[in-house]
Amino acid sequence: MVARRGLTGQVDACNARTVTTPPVTLPNEFLFGVATAGFQIEGGYNGPGQPSNNWAPWEREGRVEPSGDATGFFTDPFSQLDRAAAIGLNSFRLSIEWTRVEPTEGVIDHGAIDRYRSILAGIVERGMVPVVTTQHFTHPSWLGAQPWRHEEATSKLVGWISRCVDELGDLCRNWVTINEPNILAINSFMTGIFPPGRLLDGTGLAETFDGLLAAHVAAYDAIHALQDDAIVTTNPYTFSLYELDQVATDLLCATELGVELSEVGSWLAERRRAHYELLGTGSDGVTATLERALRRVTASQLPIADCLPRTRASLSSSTSSRHLDVIAVDHYAPIAATHLVLPGRSTSGGRWWQPGRALWDDAPDPALFVKVLEEAGQYERPVWILENGMCNRTRRGRALPRLDGLRRPAYLAAHLGAVVEALQHGVDVGGYWHWTLIDNYEWGSYQPRFGLFGMDRARGHAVAELDAQGDDAAGAFRRIIDGLRRGDTSVVVPPAR
Repeated sequence: MVARRGLTGQVDACNARTVTTPPVTLPNEFLFGVATAGFQIEGGYNGPGQPSNNWAPWEREGRVEPSGDATGFFTDPFSQLDRAAAIGLNSFRLSIEWTRVEPTEGVIDHGAIDRYRSILAGIVERGMVPVVTTQHFTHPSWLGAQPWRHEEATSKLVGWISRCVDELGDLCRNWVTINEPNILAINSFMTGIFPPGRLLDGTGLAETFDGLLAAHVAAYDAIHALQDDAIVTTNPYTFSLYELDQVATDLLCATELGVELSEVGSWLAERRRAHYELLGTGSDGVTATLERALRRVTASQLPIADCLPRTRASLSSSTSSRHLDVIAVDHYAPIAATHLVLPGRSTSGGRWWQPGRALWDDAPDPALFVKVLEEAGQYERPVWILENGMCNRTRRGRALPRLDGLRRPAYLAAHLGAVVEALQHGVDVGGYWHWTLIDNYEWGSYQPRFGLFGMDRARGHAVAELDAQGDDAAGAFRRIIDGLRRGDTSVVVPPAR
């Protein structure tokens, strides 16, 4: 049972125990950062005379709250970069938005490229390493509503990624080709909360996931042809359904691990069994029963033996045996069954009438986070945690408490405690990027708040010194970073077992 407590004593709310861990020495090159996405922070999309992406029809129809000026990052990036640097971060993750650079097919906005160059230079000048995502859920409206099901569009995506490296490669060597390809496919074709809003369309989901992974393989080759020392990855959302998560990493690593593509089906089946043995099914009987049912349905809809045919074809024609330079994970709440709730469930601010759980009800599980990192560490290369963060709800300008009482400083201490434990277990964790710096546009709404810094959108969109819950989350993150760099693990909380 999750304790409902205030900021003091938040250990229980994170399922943790208050014992001191042995010293751990972070690698000299360990990266602490924040993660962001262009559409969520830049502002200036989908209005009159502005670049139009695939969310524009929903904004015009009133299906989602307009993104508006977001956090104003494209107009005023440097004050926000100053905030990141003041925390003591040495990395900053952002995306380069195809929609802004090529708002009309074949017409390049070189001013936008110059602006992105100045932003990347600003990151470097502040002592931070840029990590660039080249496709973070959005694409230009001229590509159509569901482009990744088709070869022509995915080829254009590879061309766009190559352009990014060609234009910006002198300022960046760390590339995330496609953000969370599994979640983009799921939310577009299964839950319907992303455009085109399809519900329970298994074919669309499978074809989109496959097309995006195939594009990653081709983009990996293209990036390394342009930049020998590039670090290239893609970051699936940590999910307990093997066919919608870990299968991607396994398949992208298969060739390098010596698995013949003709035998990959049986190898993936073995990997699937190991994945489920590691993660388990959830903490209670109802969750476990539902989780087993979801896994059976997923397996029947996406059989491993012949899933992802375009990705396999792309691997066969690839010039490289390696297709992930680091193993990247995005970790929030991985057990799939816990994301399904009955409409009318109590939530922060009232009842929740959607079948999917609200983001601010995601339950933390740092012990499971350690397992996820251990699984990622099996590939014997660095592991990057490209996203990890906690949501609370703000409604009509009023911050609402989470039902479990959890607050961001405690969340950070517990989850970075899991990172420390994974390091102690021999996992080569190379970086941690918190989602996110400032409360942003969260895919159709400003109610979910993830920022280390809050934003008062009712009063001129001013950035606050505290987070949306009124806590000095940025200060807490800074103190944890300082402590871990000194080898002081008392600044974090090890997960309970």
